[in-house]
Amino acid sequence: MALIAGTGAGADQLTQYIERIERLEEEKRAMMADIRDVYAEAKATGFDPKIMRQLVKMRAMDRDLLQEQDELLQTYRAAVGLV
Repeated sequence: MALIAGTGAGADQLTQYIERIERLEEEKRAMMADIRDVYAEAKATGFDPKIMRQLVKMRAMDRDLLQEQDELLQTYRAAVGLV
């Protein structure tokens, strides 16, 4: 672990890390705004953003895990009379 006394290579390196993180955070905010705009555009054309978010999450999942969760959801829905 680099100890920092206020000057020297450790402080410079820490500053560089912080500045990189700040730039990435700004990029992340810009990307999140772009994503919100896409959801708003989709909503304006009649799509449901909540369902779209679920689909995006599902598409990122491992196929076997997704199938397992689908089966479990169906089992639970049947158990509470939602089928």
